[in-house]
Amino acid sequence: MSFVKEFREFAVKGNVVDMAVGIIIGAAFGKIVSSLVSDVVTPPLGYLIGGVDFTKLAITLPAIAEGAEPVTIRYGTFLQATFDFVIVALAIFMLVKLINRLRRAEEAKPAAPAPPPKQEVLLEEIRDLLKQQQR
Repeated sequence: MSFVKEFREFAVKGNVVDMAVGIIIGAAFGKIVSSLVSDVVTPPLGYLIGGVDFTKLAITLPAIAEGAEPVTIRYGTFLQATFDFVIVALAIFMLVKLINRLRRAEEAKPAAPAPPPKQEVLLEEIRDLLKQQQR
């Protein structure tokens, strides 16, 4: 099998296409959540703790040698990433919870009764014909 044909079969499989769609939607969803966190959630939190911007929180350690740059530990960026993660996890949890609730509601619906077997239908027809002849 040629390399190109094998690659084409791999790339066109349903799982690969589904995965690509999932990654693209996930990236777009990540941007939405990042905007939600940085533009909606973080400002009120910063206001409540005295107007602090989380991304600017850092500790600067002095330089070890003369002429060397000091080391900066940007723990505010870590806090921001943690908030992003918690909100993404919460959003995914809520989505999965909704999907599970919809599945349970669908499963709880009574199924339509199965059609009677062919023999039973024939017997009913014979019964009905016999009743008509007796009249």
